[in-house]
Amino acid sequence: MSHFSRIKVQIKNGEILHQVLQELGYSVDCSAQVRGYQGDKTQAEYVIRRSNGYDLGFRCSHSDGNDGDDHYELVADFWGARINQQDFLNPILQNYAHKTLMANVQAQGFDVEAQETLEDGTLRVVVGRWV
Repeated sequence: MSHFSRIKVQIKNGEILHQVLQELGYSVDCSAQVRGYQGDKTQAEYVIRRSNGYDLGFRCSHSDGNDGDDHYELVADFWGARINQQDFLNPILQNYAHKTLMANVQAQGFDVEAQETLEDGTLRVVVGRWV
């Protein structure tokens, strides 16, 4: 019986996810097996190896419909991984959102005019474009 659980996350771009994981200091294996309870394994696009043998993986989950809503999910044996899922995901999601925003801003011809981190950790970005 598999002990792997999946959590859908608001991540669609695997390249940006990979960059974020590396920038946060994780050593990432690409297209590898996630290890879990009693040698159970499951495939994932990005795998963070852990010394306790309970890895954390991000796997692309293809939508069931024709809406093209592919997304990534975090897959792990959370009992064995012994992590707080929110504490693990929050910095990843925040950095992913920032990188995605910056890529979209540049692609649409905007310039970043100001950027600041507020006391609550919220990142405030002001963009503009001359027309």
